[in-house]
Amino acid sequence: MTERKKQETDPAKRAVLKKEEINTEVVIAGVRLKNPVITASGTFGCGREYAEFLDLGKLGAITTKGIAAVPWEGNRTPRVAETASGMLNAIGLENPGVDVFLERDLPFLKNAGCGVIVNVCGHEPSDYYRVVEKLNGVEGIDLLEINISCPNVKAGGLSLGTDPKTVEEVTRGCKERASQGVIMKLTPNVTDIREIARACEAGGADAVSLINTLTGMKIDIEKQTFVLANRTGGLSGPAIKPVAVRMVYEVSGAVSVPVIGMGGISSAEDAVEFLLAGASAVSVGMANFINPYVTLEIAEGIRDYCARHGISKVTELTGRVKGR
Repeated sequence: MTERKKQETDPAKRAVLKKEEINTEVVIAGVRLKNPVITASGTFGCGREYAEFLDLGKLGAITTKGIAAVPWEGNRTPRVAETASGMLNAIGLENPGVDVFLERDLPFLKNAGCGVIVNVCGHEPSDYYRVVEKLNGVEGIDLLEINISCPNVKAGGLSLGTDPKTVEEVTRGCKERASQGVIMKLTPNVTDIREIARACEAGGADAVSLINTLTGMKIDIEKQTFVLANRTGGLSGPAIKPVAVRMVYEVSGAVSVPVIGMGGISSAEDAVEFLLAGASAVSVGMANFINPYVTLEIAEGIRDYCARHGISKVTELTGRVKGR
């Protein structure tokens, strides 16, 4: 290999660029985002809650809290517990329902100045389809993220997202009813997440996002009882990041659609790790509870990283470790 070629491929030998020279745009399912940083569902409300802290227009996109066909009350309290390196939650996808979302929250999101992704939840396929039909073609909604980690009533409480056949069916059903691009959000609580991702692609998904929370439990040893009223909850935060990076790497090599990586991202360094593993964009979740400015700090940090390494386009980071 010539010395010039080594300089082009070795990050340490690339010329430093100015930050304003970096193109941070990414395209997910045909939608152009100004940068690859997205807020994760359930951690950012519908954007209004964070508007006093940061300029929402500088985000790549906002993903709403889960929206169901009808209002959901959520689980009994207590439903949140801190862990050594993260948190457990069993909120139960509490939400006001799609009609309230369209009337109350969407007008605000239309003026946010960034991409809008609506997270759709349900207990069985028909629940998802009802929401998607309501959102189909609605102005101001760029993408739909289908949360197939919800408990499936007809399957005795098992997640829809654990069965490849059902995943393909739900994906296809949502695609048939939506004019927007469809992102399928994957549960990590499976034997082989690549199999689930392939089922999404077979059903016509435009992108996949992963990982959702890992199932966990915490016990109060003094009271000798469960900390969460639901007994189990979803583990998020730094504790799950290595698992998430590994799964993003595996899935990005198994499907051809874009991958949105999430799980324990709290810094630009974390985000870059996901991009290098194969993600086209990243979602930031629990870190929003600790630092309301974290998403913009991550977006700026990714730009800094690219400048230091002489990378003119953020898209050049995606899957970069695969060739090494």
